[in-house]
Amino acid sequence: MQPIDIPMALTFLVIASTIVLYALERFAIEVVALGSVVALMAIFTLFPDGIQKPVAPTDFLQGFANPALITVICLLIIGQGLFQTDALDKPAQFIVRLTRGRTSLAIVPLLVGVGALSAFLNNTPVVVMFLPILSAVAATMGMSASRVLMPLSFITILGGMTTLIGSSTNLLVADVAAQSTDLRLQFFSFTPIALLVGSTGILYVLFVMPRLLKPRQTMADEVKGTSGKQFIAQIEITYGHPLVGAASVSGMFPALKDMTVRLVQRGEQPILPPYENVVLSPGDTVIVAATRNALARALSQRQPIMAPDGAAPGEGSEQHAPLPGSVTLAEAVVAPASRLIGRTLAQSGFHAETGCVVMGIQRRSRMPRMAMNAIRLEAGDVLLLAAHQRDIERLRGNRDVLLLDWSTAEVPRRRFAPRALVIFTLVVAAAASGLVPIVTAAVAGTFAMVVSGCLNVRQALRAIDSRIFMLVGASIAAATALEGTGGALYIASSLVDLLNGQSPAIVLSALFFLVMVLTNFLSNNAAAVLFTPIAVGIANQSGLPPEAFVVCIILAANCSFATPIGYQTNLIVMGPGHYRFSDFMLAGTPLALILWLTFSVVAPWYYGL
Repeated sequence: MQPIDIPMALTFLVIASTIVLYALERFAIEVVALGSVVALMAIFTLFPDGIQKPVAPTDFLQGFANPALITVICLLIIGQGLFQTDALDKPAQFIVRLTRGRTSLAIVPLLVGVGALSAFLNNTPVVVMFLPILSAVAATMGMSASRVLMPLSFITILGGMTTLIGSSTNLLVADVAAQSTDLRLQFFSFTPIALLVGSTGILYVLFVMPRLLKPRQTMADEVKGTSGKQFIAQIEITYGHPLVGAASVSGMFPALKDMTVRLVQRGEQPILPPYENVVLSPGDTVIVAATRNALARALSQRQPIMAPDGAAPGEGSEQHAPLPGSVTLAEAVVAPASRLIGRTLAQSGFHAETGCVVMGIQRRSRMPRMAMNAIRLEAGDVLLLAAHQRDIERLRGNRDVLLLDWSTAEVPRRRFAPRALVIFTLVVAAAASGLVPIVTAAVAGTFAMVVSGCLNVRQALRAIDSRIFMLVGASIAAATALEGTGGALYIASSLVDLLNGQSPAIVLSALFFLVMVLTNFLSNNAAAVLFTPIAVGIANQSGLPPEAFVVCIILAANCSFATPIGYQTNLIVMGPGHYRFSDFMLAGTPLALILWLTFSVVAPWYYGL
């Protein structure tokens, strides 16, 4: 066994300190990751004599241009395109209706199907395919996406470990083993034992892990999700409006199922509920009470029943022209001593001054049953505003209203939903078929999302998670340092010396445990390549069949559950799920231990050791 020298010891110290700081979350992940890269570069600069493999300072930065990292970032942008267009809203609502809103019936079959599919397809496109679907289903059911996205990543890993092509790690281990032994693993060679080991993990992922995951949301999501308050809004029915001819049924309007109709003003005649045999016609003004989400949906439909100018699409005066491009919704409170107090919207000149259109008014006290434009504003009234992002930002300096920053969100561009779905489908198909490298498909899909209008550049940049960028770059730098100082080889040789003379069952269990730990901090492919020759050597020295040891490496290298850097799909779900580093440790560590214990019991029996 080689001795531990100063560069190797310092590298171990930096990696261990980095992991501890990630888990404690006392400092930003970006700061810790950058600090670890700086520390590793300093070690190789100050102690050049103890380095076994030359590593240039630029080698530590190559991880930030890694193709896997570029792929993850581009896939996040493509997912943002689906979100921005609400492309999967209708499929999600169909699934919820089909399962009658029962969480277990909606989520569990989807995850089981994902696991089965990932046994035959690369895990990454499978996650890309189902992440927006599960997110939309969770949102429709009022669940936090954090309860389903990490299980999605883990279930694909568990499914991918069951066949030879389920993961690139499986193929890599089989290829390395074939170079030094007569072992030729077939498609389903290790499927039975993988299913025995993985079945315990699947039960944990489906029924236990969601209970361990905290609802992780942004502050805006949390406030919006708990607010059921309604705004008073009005819909002007003009010629060609989608609601022309809409009739009341049993006193309600099915075409406005998400809204409560408070008044229909027909000329000088107000029509009050209950509505019997009322058919909407041009010239009517419909006063409704609706939540912000309902108003946003009405605004974003392909044939919107509300336009940002309060008129029907394609109409409106010069003063209230429809807003082109993306529309942002925000909420603002009428300030004390505001010039708006006591005035109606028409008298206030608010739109002309700010460029913002008032879509609805919310009042703490009982709202009068009158047209929105006839309501005199009071201090404390909340205005739902629609405008360009730049006009919303200018409200921060307005003394008449107080902008609620957390409430700012862009209206989904639903008319671009078909384009987004086509782009998404082509990216997944190209990646799954292997016709082009997945990084090429992801970059092309990102370009198509922006060029087609599904996203603008600002929205695309907002989808990039700085934590993921720094985590990947720093983890690859750590792997480079371990290889350069000989630390990885030291760990492997120490294992061989430690297990000398032990029973095959103990050797298999210890080998699985060590690879399982390292695969969460190195890449799983790196751990597989490092330990496959060692596993074959242990089998040859012991006079045992190498298949048990090679399969041990395959299953252990796939146990990358305890950190977000353990596997690419973990990084993909980290941003949309609003996960922290500690979430993976809390939910993923028990899963890895369950698989280790199951393998330690099943493998000796299965292989007759």
